[in-house]
Amino acid sequence: MPVGIDYGRGVVNINEATGIRYGVISMRDILQAWADSSEPVYPCANPQCTCEELGKRQRDCDFCEPCGYEYEGQGYAMQDCLDSDVMVIESPFYTYTRFCSPCVPGAGDLNNYDRNGVKTYCLDGSWFDSGVAPYPVYSIETNLEVK
Repeated sequence: MPVGIDYGRGVVNINEATGIRYGVISMRDILQAWADSSEPVYPCANPQCTCEELGKRQRDCDFCEPCGYEYEGQGYAMQDCLDSDVMVIESPFYTYTRFCSPCVPGAGDLNNYDRNGVKTYCLDGSWFDSGVAPYPVYSIETNLEVK
């Protein structure tokens, strides 16, 4: 069975230097860790927001709504996408997956592990309530499976 269609044609949602695809996972699979770790992103160009004029940081402003959430740390760079998913843009780990649908062209679907699939940035077991990732996790540094 094929690993899907690369709707990104090899040029989007991929780290050009490493050739590793960005990973997309359903937020519900990592909800508690994501809620505890992610930070809101505020739109600096919002014409309705006068937080800076009031001398406040935007996150302290009562009427500025975040436009998304992100996490950077421990070798990870992630952001929310499609209202219900998280995109892993950088990670110390990878796995093999099928391609995502046209909704996230070129990315790997972390909810569809495929040992013959594309190399995809992934999350280690610490992001999951069970403490175990639902796919094999490999270290980028060593190319060995992380147990």
